[in-house]
Order: sequence, then structure tokens, then C-alpha cells
Amino acid sequence: MDTEKIAALSLDYNTDREQLIMPEYGRHVQSMIEYCLSISEKNHRTKVAHTIVDIIGNLNPKLRDSEDYKHKLWDHLFVMSNFNLDVNSPYPIMTKEKLSQRPDNVAYPKKSRTHRYYGNVLQNMIHTVSELPKSSERDIMEFDIANQMKRAYLSWNKDYVDDSVIFSELKILSGGKLGLNPSLLTVAKGVKSQNAPLNTKSKKKKKPQFKRKGNYPSRTKSNHSGKF
Repeated sequence: MDTEKIAALSLDYNTDREQLIMPEYGRHVQSMIEYCLSISEKNHRTKVAHTIVDIIGNLNPKLRDSEDYKHKLWDHLFVMSNFNLDVNSPYPIMTKEKLSQRPDNVAYPKKSRTHRYYGNVLQNMIHTVSELPKSSERDIMEFDIANQMKRAYLSWNKDYVDDSVIFSELKILSGGKLGLNPSLLTVAKGVKSQNAPLNTKSKKKKKPQFKRKGNYPSRTKSNHSGKF
């Protein structure tokens, strides 16, 4: 083929074109948005923008499962138009400033660094019970909390723990409001660790025995040594 004929083909490569802003939608969608930008009448331009949004929704069906997926599609439309599209949008128009705006920092939860082996739930229970007025129900809750503290303690320390240790730490965690009367708050003995295995003995299963139906002769070894 002659070089003149090759030049007449006017081959067009993607490397010679402008870079796509959102490549996942393809070159055709970008061309439609460029056509929409070239329309002078705003009402006609808005109708074309609605059509492009419907096409984008068909190309990206995963967004339909999310909330306000239509709003996200319109945001993508404004981003691909390089924020130059002037249409009557049903949602607030996305701008470059909004897109580059950073979200607020999430506050890191402040938790106690001491007595972590008891857990935050148990420490919250101690704080709640310590604010209650003195009563028999509060004494019962103190008793249950002390038992749970011993379980949590033994889950990290397999050795024996004295009840006085539980009382002193309960007093520290409650701000001196609980564990003041050890005679009423006696930790039950024999509390096992949470990670302790259960005392279950594995029993061997017996094989089922099937009985023969009918009067069949039993198989016995033949005493014949000769050949037939």
C-alpha cells in the first residue's frame, strides 16, 4: 500500500486524544459530555444531561444498591465536564472546592489504658452500678461484677487470684464506691477461666449391628483340602 493511501486513512489513536477524567465510563460518554457542553440553549442542554445520566446509570449498575445513587451520577457528570456544565440539576451542583474539601477528623475514642484485661463493657458496668443508690439490688450486682472480674482476671493469669486483689481493683475502678464491704461481696470459689476447656469425655460410638433376615446358612471355613 502506498504511503499516500496510508496517510489518507487518518488513523486516530487514544494516545493522541485527551486523557479521560473518569476512564471507567469510556470515551463515548466523554464525547457525549463534550457535545452537551457545546449546546448553547440551556433547556436542550439539560435534557441531554438527563439522558447522559441515564446512560451512566446503565454502565454502572452497582451504584443502584447505594443510597442517593442518582445524586452520585450527577456528581460524576459534573466531574467529567471539568465543572463547566451549566444545567438545571435536581441536586446541588458539584464544584471543585467541594470535591477537594476534606472531611472532619474523627475523634479517637478515649479509653482507659489500665486494667484492659477487664474490658470496656465491664468497666462501664462498674461505673453504672457505682452511681446507683445503696440497696440490696446493688449488692447483688456488685457480687456478679466481682465474679466476672475474677473470670476475666483468670483468663489472662492461670494461677490462683486472691479475692483481696479483686476487691482492691474494684474499689479503684469504681472510684472508691464499690468493694467497701468484703463481707457482703464474697467472690464465689471455683470460678474458671473463660478459655478453660470443658470437662467433656469423648465417648466412642458403637458400630450398628445388622441382623440377617431369613434362614441363611452361616459361612464357615471349608475343611476340604482336596481339589474338585
